[in-house]
Amino acid sequence: MSEVAFWILTALAGGRQHGYAILLDVEQLTAAAVSLRVTTLYATLERLERDGYVRRAGEETVHGRARRYYELTDDGRQALALEAVRLAARLRAVENRLAARPAPGRPSPATMSWGFAR
Repeated sequence: MSEVAFWILTALAGGRQHGYAILLDVEQLTAAAVSLRVTTLYATLERLERDGYVRRAGEETVHGRARRYYELTDDGRQALALEAVRLAARLRAVENRLAARPAPGRPSPATMSWGFAR
């Protein structure tokens, strides 16, 4: 699952939203680390809809602009849950590896080698 799809599905796990609300939600969920472009959002939503992970959940017109709403399907919720399990396994692996091997300290000046021939 792509990072973009993951964040869109995560946003929709909170409930039905229109496109602009998804953009804002993703930005908030990621503390502004991910800022989706509108074209990326809608291209990904179309793919997720084709794959059966999201569905359109109504439209309304606000200030002359159409808002299309989306929501997770059961398959989308299951795919997101499986991705969460996969990510948790990756996190555990790196935490275990880092805990098992202490970070190397800086060598003392007497043992430092700068690659110069003596």
